[in-house]
Amino acid sequence: MNAILLGILLLPILAALALWVIPAGIGDRLAAAYGSVISVLVLVGAVVLWPRTEGWWGYTPQDGRPLNATTDVPWIPSLGVRFHVAVDSISMPLIVLTALLTFLCCLYSLKITPRIGRTRSLIALLLVIEAGVIGTFSAMDLVLFFVCFEIVLIPMWLVIDIWGDEHDPVGRKRAATTFVLMTVLGSALMLLGFLLVYRQAGTFDIVQLSNNPVLGGHGVPLAAALLIAIGLAVKVPLWPLHIWLPDAHAKAPTVGSVLLAGVLLKMGTYGLIRILVPVLPDATVTIAPYLAGFSVVAIIAGSLACLAQTDVKRLIAYSSVGHMGFIVLGIATLSPAGLRGALFANIAHGIITGLLFFLAGAIKDRHDTSDLRAIGRALYARLPRIGALLTFACLASLGLPGLAGFWGEMLVLLGAYDPAEPLPRTTYLVFMVIAGLGTVLTAAYFLRLVRNLCQGDPAEHPATAFAVDLSRIELITWAPLIALTVLLGVWPGVLLHQWVSL
Repeated sequence: MNAILLGILLLPILAALALWVIPAGIGDRLAAAYGSVISVLVLVGAVVLWPRTEGWWGYTPQDGRPLNATTDVPWIPSLGVRFHVAVDSISMPLIVLTALLTFLCCLYSLKITPRIGRTRSLIALLLVIEAGVIGTFSAMDLVLFFVCFEIVLIPMWLVIDIWGDEHDPVGRKRAATTFVLMTVLGSALMLLGFLLVYRQAGTFDIVQLSNNPVLGGHGVPLAAALLIAIGLAVKVPLWPLHIWLPDAHAKAPTVGSVLLAGVLLKMGTYGLIRILVPVLPDATVTIAPYLAGFSVVAIIAGSLACLAQTDVKRLIAYSSVGHMGFIVLGIATLSPAGLRGALFANIAHGIITGLLFFLAGAIKDRHDTSDLRAIGRALYARLPRIGALLTFACLASLGLPGLAGFWGEMLVLLGAYDPAEPLPRTTYLVFMVIAGLGTVLTAAYFLRLVRNLCQGDPAEHPATAFAVDLSRIELITWAPLIALTVLLGVWPGVLLHQWVSL
């Protein structure tokens, strides 16, 4: 198992380097095929590793078995930094999700590529992003976590800056710059928090820190918790630190938006669960009500912003602000139900929002714009299959029972109804009511999107000559996301049973 984990960590990096050094004459389609082969090998490795993963909440389950696929060797001995990677049931679903979405993005690029920039370099950057994200989800050392966290930054900046909206070069560069500056600021604060933890505990090892946490809800532990929470909240992003997200999504190419929403945002929530909660438990209790408060503001603010949007990609981006608010609210309850809901919603959001951005990209490709006013209405008549899939994805995202988006939000609300013992229950009941209102607003803006885009008189919005309905490569690419949305909706236990010990 150790070899499998190291393989899925190193293979994308080595493959990306090989893609940059091979002769320049390689075609776009061959580069995408190469990326698809590498990413499917990573996906197969992750799927093979998952059933062999044991260990639930924390790092050592009750029967004493350690983390799985552990590699722990000295890296920078003078600083006590180790190359320590391992997986458990918290990280494995996210690793599989990362591998799946990267594979689908490479597969999608076989036929559909941005109009600017070289596809070979784009595929290489996607593989580097995949390696960085998997490294983040498997790192068991705070410095290694930070390094992997940062590996993702520059490749995604380049993806937005080079392959973003070809009609607005100034806007895409501004979006890329805002993304990188905000993320660097958050990472710097997070690193300062890690250094304070090291000062208190004398180690960067997450396993040791979880077994012997930094206690105390004031002073240095509280300062460390605040710095780590703010740094991770930038990546989530949590209101009011979300200002980089809408422009980044709106200007990024389709594959960039899919990975940004599907996996990069999860690095923030994963860090809250993996580091903040177990390493600084007392300080986390102190700041949890404030995290929950900002989360419910994010739910409402994201929903209201969606109601005002006229661009389909920006609407989906703002919807992510609300959905990620639900996830942070679940974490901030510190309750078993809330944590399970946050973990489940992490995966469900990645699948559903990935599908939504694929669909938004397809609509933009056919109309050369993502502005709803320019696209017009009657999508059911002009692009019936894409219109139907968009409706399906919207219903899943608004939390329709029977689809994947329902269970995470329900468990989060249940966690807010009965938060962990030290937390003020009355306050959380208020948060639950406000978050429940957010679910109503979510339904409102998604149904409004369906009405304004899909319905209408086709005679008033005739089909254009280039508006071809669902292509074969799109169907093949989106089919796994559609199937998983249904599977997790009707059988949530396939994930939830892994977290029964929370």
